[in-house]
Amino acid sequence: MPLLRDRIIGHDLERLAFRFTMMREDEVVQCQISDAAMDELAGMQGTESSARQAQFLSLRETIERIASDVYDEAPRFKGYVVRIFVRHLGR
Repeated sequence: MPLLRDRIIGHDLERLAFRFTMMREDEVVQCQISDAAMDELAGMQGTESSARQAQFLSLRETIERIASDVYDEAPRFKGYVVRIFVRHLGR
């Protein structure tokens, strides 16, 4: 069952990742994509932190599909965070 869109949390400068949530039935699933993975999807590098939300929005459907695929393959335990890295982009 694919994850459904939920909310945007925003860029985490400490983790160099963009955070968002998705839903599976009534469960909120925490998700994040690394800055490097977002830049790879966008075909660029070194995007400023202030531009990350716009970059996420332009790639949102693709990122959410990847997050759902990663979640489907992940171990199921409470609190699992879907983390997307460059290695997940070849899917």
